[in-house]
Amino acid sequence: MKRVQRRRAPQLTPWDRLVLGICALFVSPQRLRKMAVILQPSTLLRFHQALVKRKYRLLYSPRKRRRPRPKGPSKELTDAVIEMKRRNLRRGCRKIAEQISSAFGIPINKDVVRRILVQHYRPGPSGAGPSWLTVIGQAKDSLWSVDFFRCESILLKGYWIMVVMNIFTRRIVGFGVAPGGLDGPVICRMFNRLIAKQTPPHYALLVLR
Repeated sequence: MKRVQRRRAPQLTPWDRLVLGICALFVSPQRLRKMAVILQPSTLLRFHQALVKRKYRLLYSPRKRRRPRPKGPSKELTDAVIEMKRRNLRRGCRKIAEQISSAFGIPINKDVVRRILVQHYRPGPSGAGPSWLTVIGQAKDSLWSVDFFRCESILLKGYWIMVVMNIFTRRIVGFGVAPGGLDGPVICRMFNRLIAKQTPPHYALLVLR
């Protein structure tokens, strides 16, 4: 029995991809759908991700060069703030700033302390409360997951997607897509429309991305 050898797809260089993308601009949309089979899905996804990154870089990159910012707090000051917070978890940013200024004579603002804690402080597990597995187990069969995230279409238009899923049955309760620029009331109406005619659960887990 003769074995049929499969031909591997040619390795395209970046210039080949660039020329292919430029030529695609002159092809009609109906014809472009038929020609898309010559490209691998991974190639299209990487090209789309590159376009999305380029879009947000052009939108949010500063037009002018920024002046060099002053350096942040020293490592010794950062370590002192973190150690003081670790020894007394209930101590607030204002109190930590006052004690460091009193002990070391260093003028420091509560906002600086807050930025240090946000960037460098990672509280360890306290062990006082139940774990996530315990909470989910105690929720029994009345727990939904609400996943709300943003994605870009093939034409680089932003859309918000909401997926409501039952954690235990893995059943999709509702699925909705809305264009960008949402506010609080619109999101609430979107959620109510997805769970219409459904018995609401006792617990809901919200995931934002």
